[in-house]
Amino acid sequence: MADTTTIRDADGFELAEVPGGLAGADLRGRWLSRAVLPDSDFSGTALTGTRLDNADLRGARFKGAIMEGAFLDSALLDRADLTDADLYWAILFCASVRGATLVRADLRGADLKSADLSEADLRDANLGRDNLGGSTQLQGANLTAARLDGARLEAAEFDAETRFPVGFDPRARGMVERAA
Repeated sequence: MADTTTIRDADGFELAEVPGGLAGADLRGRWLSRAVLPDSDFSGTALTGTRLDNADLRGARFKGAIMEGAFLDSALLDRADLTDADLYWAILFCASVRGATLVRADLRGADLKSADLSEADLRDANLGRDNLGGSTQLQGANLTAARLDGARLEAAEFDAETRFPVGFDPRARGMVERAA
């Protein structure tokens, strides 16, 4: 008999049962708000439109996960591995993504307003315009000590509250200042 993974919230309430492990699972459109899944493996998992707001996903692995339009507002993603993850139009408003790896992640059109991306590795990530010409929103985000080498930032929006690594010039990288 195959193992079943039970997803619970912070109060122990069962949110879902997933046959087998989470890696490669189809969790599209699921309501998993407040899920407690630190250090879980979501590699290759389909999470399009999934609600993971206020979830504890610290240290989780999302390598190559499809997370288009996922709701991750106020989620804890500290030290998570989102290498090659598709976060197109994802909502990470007020999310904590400290020290996470987002190398080559697709963040076009994502809402990262007030997110904490301090010490995150965003090398070669795409935060440029989405397919409809919309912008990635970084107003109020904390990018102190983030690695931005090779990141596409053209038209990404920031404001006076956005914090950048020392010496980083957002305008020189094509970013646009716009109030939230």
